[in-house]
Parts: sequence; structure tokens; C-alpha cells
Amino acid sequence: MAERKAFLLRLDPNTYAALEKWAADELRSLNAQIEYLLRRALQQAGRSPRPAPSGDSEAGRLPD
Repeated sequence: MAERKAFLLRLDPNTYAALEKWAADELRSLNAQIEYLLRRALQQAGRSPRPAPSGDSEAGRLPD
């Protein structure tokens, strides 16, 4: 598994609560929900990172 980078993210309490509820509705952790949303935004903006050459092409793929 690829190394993961940790960082602090400060959020407005209302934004945090909304994201937490959304994550629960989709049966994800809050961290996984934020990661999913960031990956989706990168994809929509045409800025997706290139897949790692690990041979696991499904790792960062979003569902169709």
C-alpha cells in the first residue's frame, strides 16, 4: 500500500457536521469521505494525479 500523507485540516463546525452526516449516510469514515470528494473534484477539474506504477490500477479509481 502506498504511503499516506497526514495533515491538519481546520473546518468550520457547520461544515464539519455536514460532512460527518454525509459520510455516515454513505457508510464512510469522515476521512474517507473527504478523500473521496477531493479525488472527485480533481477528476472533474482534469487534475487527477497519475496512478502509481504499483500495478494496482483500481486503487484510486472512482465508481462509474
